[in-house]
Amino acid sequence: MKNLKDGIRSLVRIDFYGNVHKYFRGTDKETRFQTEILILKALEERGCPNVPRYITSHKEELHLVTTNCGSPTPDLTQKKADSLYKTLEETYGVRHDDPYPRNITYDAKAGRFCIIDFELATLLDLPKSSPTDSVATTEDPT
Repeated sequence: MKNLKDGIRSLVRIDFYGNVHKYFRGTDKETRFQTEILILKALEERGCPNVPRYITSHKEELHLVTTNCGSPTPDLTQKKADSLYKTLEETYGVRHDDPYPRNITYDAKAGRFCIIDFELATLLDLPKSSPTDSVATTEDPT
């Protein structure tokens, strides 16, 4: 596997199939591991298209496997990042508690920006106008 990041808080590798393997380290690693899994599963359930998909995890190793969401976006402005994080919160009910451009990638295959690293995030109630709401039908009163 190829190392993507080897830092104090995590070791991130990409495998032959393009999946991302994240090993949690440092302070509160168990909590951050559980939070990231909770958020990713909720976002998938809520239909958010621009985040990694949870594949599997190994609690004893604090090892999370997700789909790949593209490449870093070093030239992304904070204004654009703010817009993406605002949409995440207002549409999908997740507040990213580390809302910086470093946590946004670009997926060239999908043609869109993606948000990553949900270990510091808060799951909120699903907004009333979320994309997972069922469409109300109206009957003709006549």
